[in-house]
Amino acid sequence: MLAALRRLALIVFAAVLMAFNLKTFVHAGALIPGGFTGLTLLIQEICLRFGNFRVPFSVVLYTLNAVPALICYKFIGKNFALYSILMIVICGLLTDFMPAMFIEKLQVQDSLLSAVFGGLLNALSISLCLYAGATSGGTDFIAIFISEKYRRDAWNYIFAGNCVILAAAALLFTLDKALYSIIFQFTTTIALSSLYRGYQQRTLFIITSKPDEIYALIREKTNHGATSFKGHGFYEKKDRVLLYSVVAADEAGILIRAIKAVDYSAFINVIKTEHLNGRFFQRPRD
Repeated sequence: MLAALRRLALIVFAAVLMAFNLKTFVHAGALIPGGFTGLTLLIQEICLRFGNFRVPFSVVLYTLNAVPALICYKFIGKNFALYSILMIVICGLLTDFMPAMFIEKLQVQDSLLSAVFGGLLNALSISLCLYAGATSGGTDFIAIFISEKYRRDAWNYIFAGNCVILAAAALLFTLDKALYSIIFQFTTTIALSSLYRGYQQRTLFIITSKPDEIYALIREKTNHGATSFKGHGFYEKKDRVLLYSVVAADEAGILIRAIKAVDYSAFINVIKTEHLNGRFFQRPRD
């Protein structure tokens, strides 16, 4: 029960933060974020400038997310999809109905500041969703579905889609807003990689005299396997075992502390894994 309330609180706070960011930094800088959020803003701007009518943010956002959310619900995880849908619904409603008087006092008039600090807030809201076991919707649904269903990295396709959105914004409106939007997306990407590491992997090289106990810890803490290599330590003139294992980045710190508790003299080298090909345990989504 407590875990569910914590998860719900993170989702609600993330939605409020994202809506606040859209109404302040994104609006003040006339930015076009990536994904379905950016596409929604682009559609709104096109309707306003060329059709002289305003479409509610929530209506466009919900329409774009309907099919990806349904696919995610069916193939990825029901709770994962429902919490993500909750995030989208709250964010959409707040973006449409957040009090304008309160927002106007907090807007920044400098486009560069809007791009940088807007990107930071965007990364924070997305990371809160990810920690809660959900997403902010949109292209994240598509990327996760392709990744888990077909074991393919879809982020390059998402990036290409974002480039198309920015190119359309540059052609229809002004180039400087599209360039500031690139800064926004770059800031989001860099900050998100620091705030959330669940999609990253770490390679561990562990030299130990207690390989069986260490391997038991790897299985218990991460559910990953390991490969052992026999070696000889020239410094102490003793035989050693090298354990090689790849774990999720957010599991590495927990695992290292557990290993040190069993074998304080263990020598551990941690390397950032750039690319992984082969069977790798993915924690199932609920």
